[in-house]
Amino acid sequence: MQTRRDFLQKLGASAAGLPLLPYLSEQAGAAPYDGPVLRVAIMGLGGYGTRVAEAMQACKMAKLVGVVSGTPAKIEAWKTKYGIPDKNCYSYENFDKIKDNPDIDAVYVITPNGLHREHVIRTAKAGKHAICEKPMAVNAKEGQEMVDACKKAGVKLLVGYRMHFEPHTVEIIRMRKAGEFGKIQFFQGLSGFKIGDPTQWRLNKKLAGGGSMMDIGVYSINGSRYMVGEDPIWVTAQETKTDPVKFKEGVDETITFQLGFPSGVTASCLSTYAFNYLDRFYLVGEKGFAELNPSTGYGPIRGRTHKGELNQPVVTHQTLQMDSMAGIILQGKEAPVPVDGEEGVKDLKIIDAIYEAARSGKKVEIRL
Repeated sequence: MQTRRDFLQKLGASAAGLPLLPYLSEQAGAAPYDGPVLRVAIMGLGGYGTRVAEAMQACKMAKLVGVVSGTPAKIEAWKTKYGIPDKNCYSYENFDKIKDNPDIDAVYVITPNGLHREHVIRTAKAGKHAICEKPMAVNAKEGQEMVDACKKAGVKLLVGYRMHFEPHTVEIIRMRKAGEFGKIQFFQGLSGFKIGDPTQWRLNKKLAGGGSMMDIGVYSINGSRYMVGEDPIWVTAQETKTDPVKFKEGVDETITFQLGFPSGVTASCLSTYAFNYLDRFYLVGEKGFAELNPSTGYGPIRGRTHKGELNQPVVTHQTLQMDSMAGIILQGKEAPVPVDGEEGVKDLKIIDAIYEAARSGKKVEIRL
């Protein structure tokens, strides 16, 4: 079996011997952090939940203090490994009681896409801040309902856009904003891997909301926006399916899509579950270019521009993400690129439009 997380983990395997730089300001010589800490419960103790939990051990501003799972054996294992008290452990059935627990500030929802809406809304009603893995929901309507619920409850909703904090990515965004590439002209985003086990939830329409587009393709969608610095206004798309048994109705195998932006920039992107070695962003401007390859793997990200190789710090993405999100929630800080629920809804509107374009064969207008 191979999932996106297995694939991205292999891309980052060579980072194992590199120094951990979880909090850049401290590594730069700032005094050790001595301020409020975001106390987090993780909902969904699968592969990625485990990765986040491990990364959080190095956080300065965020701490893993609770778990939510439907598997008692996992709860017991996490209690022992991470020192989580019984009172901070919940099942999906009794989760709503978390509202009476003052020792948990936020819940990180890392369950299948089709469950995000329910779990985030329950989190909001319990009065806890919500961090939700991407894609935030299975369509824009559900995503907006999540945003509205969190606003009504007076809690924050953040989306797990770890790349919005990754140093190589942030440096290219800085260069683009500074005009170092000149007028942007073109973007290419390639995101894909060959998926394994046909029984996994990512190939279940109800749980995943689709196929590769709802898993790996969202990286190229979101990446096109932060690399170009604009939001798209139209899309065309084409779907290819070579294995209709594995990729049933509503579960996309491969989609190529083209985005148009207000300035005239175009983007050519690909999302696939059919083949490997696709993790590359390429940006072209009148004065230069930028490339990230790998562009979204767990690390190390590698980049170069017309000025040479990028040598930004190598970080554990989830450690930096969680510390940064703690700063957003507790101190009102801003992310280099937004990570709020509205950002998540924009990506979902684009995904909805991509599916419509692939189905109809027509150019579809995007209104964000």
